[in-house]
Amino acid sequence: ATCPLVSKVHKEGQNHSSKERSVILIGHAGHPEVEGTMGRIPGKVHLVTNIEDVNNLNLLDGGEVAYVTQTTLSVDDTRDIISALKNRFPRIIGPDVRDICYATQNRQQAIRKIVGLIDVLLVVGAHNSSNSNRLKEIGTEKGIPSYLIDDASALDLDWLEGAKTIGVSAGASAPEELVSELLDHLRSFA
Repeated sequence: ATCPLVSKVHKEGQNHSSKERSVILIGHAGHPEVEGTMGRIPGKVHLVTNIEDVNNLNLLDGGEVAYVTQTTLSVDDTRDIISALKNRFPRIIGPDVRDICYATQNRQQAIRKIVGLIDVLLVVGAHNSSNSNRLKEIGTEKGIPSYLIDDASALDLDWLEGAKTIGVSAGASAPEELVSELLDHLRSFA
């Protein structure tokens, strides 16, 4: 099954390609969604992960340019890349950050709100999940010890030493059952 937002990105990319626009995909190399999106858009797709990649793009001058985005990226990072693309290609067209998954956005906003209230952040999610990794990174950037774990069995109790308040979040595709198991596991130590 494919998420409807991801399917929308595929269709946008296909539409741009059919109109002979150079298609740029903002995303992370090797991520399953990126690989799938690149495979669904005919022709060359230029992958950019950061502003340096934007500066290194080698596209024909004067050609039509469009971009699409991986749905599970950081809204802030994506905005910066979109801004760099617009500076480099003033006539570029694309969706702004509307294609970022709402579940991803909501989780990132929630982490930003709680980081001043917690001592440790635990994020349930796969290690190859962009949005799970980004949640952990937001905690780390704010100076909170932050850990990405597959499930409750990966919890290292040493991480909780001296912590009074533990924040728990999860990547957009992490099953709720895994979060509940982690919460139950944490309650057993209270």
